[in-house]
Amino acid sequence: MTTSGNSPYSSSGQPETTGRYLVLLDTDNIDDGLRAMDDSAGIRHVAHSADFRDHSPSGEQLASEDSLVFDELGVAVVTMEPGQAQALNAATMRGSSVIAVEPERVVRAIEDPDPDGYLPAPPGFAETDIITIPVDYLKGYRDAVNHLVDRLLPKEQEAESVLGRGGAVADGSITWGLDVTKASTSQYSGLGLKVAVLDTGFDLTHPDFVGRAVSSKSFIEGEEVQDGNGHGTHCIGTACGSKLPEILPRYGVAYNSEIYVGKVLSNEGSGADGGILAGINWAIASGCQIISMSLGAMVLPGQNHSAVYENVGRRALRRGSLIIAAAGNDSFRQFGVIVPVSHPANCPSIMAIAALRPNLKMAPFSNGGINRNGGQIDLAAPGVDVYSSWPMPTRYSTISGTSMATPHVAGLAALHAEATGARGRELWAQLTQRAWRLSLPSRDVGSGLAQAPD
Repeated sequence: MTTSGNSPYSSSGQPETTGRYLVLLDTDNIDDGLRAMDDSAGIRHVAHSADFRDHSPSGEQLASEDSLVFDELGVAVVTMEPGQAQALNAATMRGSSVIAVEPERVVRAIEDPDPDGYLPAPPGFAETDIITIPVDYLKGYRDAVNHLVDRLLPKEQEAESVLGRGGAVADGSITWGLDVTKASTSQYSGLGLKVAVLDTGFDLTHPDFVGRAVSSKSFIEGEEVQDGNGHGTHCIGTACGSKLPEILPRYGVAYNSEIYVGKVLSNEGSGADGGILAGINWAIASGCQIISMSLGAMVLPGQNHSAVYENVGRRALRRGSLIIAAAGNDSFRQFGVIVPVSHPANCPSIMAIAALRPNLKMAPFSNGGINRNGGQIDLAAPGVDVYSSWPMPTRYSTISGTSMATPHVAGLAALHAEATGARGRELWAQLTQRAWRLSLPSRDVGSGLAQAPD
């Protein structure tokens, strides 16, 4: 079996790792955990995120430190030999303040699921099942099936029929995502809320964001926050874009929120767990109530979620920060293939978001909650033909993915937080309780389509 050049898996089907490790510590006894790291594995001279500006290191500092603990999260990123990692793992069995040790993964932007060329086969599935099928053939097959369904069930396409060019409703004033989530008619705007988007950065020169409160930091060595990819700018536009952009349609949900840009993925769209955790640590230390992450790594059937990220999700909720992440684009539902929710969205304490088409049916690429131990879908949101901001001079782009669904929910979370004052787990409950129930399995859409407060 071969793998795609963009796959976060090696040819053996195992997650791609960096050689570093994540060490989960007891937040009430971080110093005890650091002493245990020294006693068990000889790891000394651990830097603290609290010692750096904004409570997080820059990309260069993150790369240069062999051992660094994120004080807000109780997680250390450590360069060590496998034997040292084994010694630390043994310490977890003895009931020390070291709770878990995991390899650091490579994590990537969850990209538009319709690339040119050939679609890669997910690890664990036979290569001949999918990888040799040209995209043009799959598109033709998909279009033929959709045409037949539309003829037999014409009511299913009613939602799509109101769309104009670029994913906007027919009058061109708003995108279909803002329409079906009722964001366009909500009286709330995210005023006073801080929304962090951890992605490929942001086009700080985009004219639709002039005058907005934007804080930013890069956690990628050698790269500034300025977005050389487009993925981050698109996600920020959906979550926090202007109510009155210079060129319609309106595409942003929480248009009065404060924007926090964490560049945790390179301009090529790749990063690692350490950078993601640095961005989360920075967002929590900055008081961000919502953290949006359209990134991940594929998870295999039966694979457990990360103990480190699960604890980070819990600790964030206790601090009043809700982490929202993309479920992943690895499925081929037209062939009956549903892939589990991606890392880190598969953690029970991180909200996982699936993608819907304009007719409110499942996007064929959207992953599902098929793993028993975590990995559930919590909500669904618009994720096909989503129009939003893009780096200049292109300015706008229409793309698809669970990456596009996730910032819809992040923006809606800001509206609910403004409307109710809810934070953390209470905010999670508000979002799921207000969701519009759909005639689709909870495995695929969780509580349903996310909705704005009135």
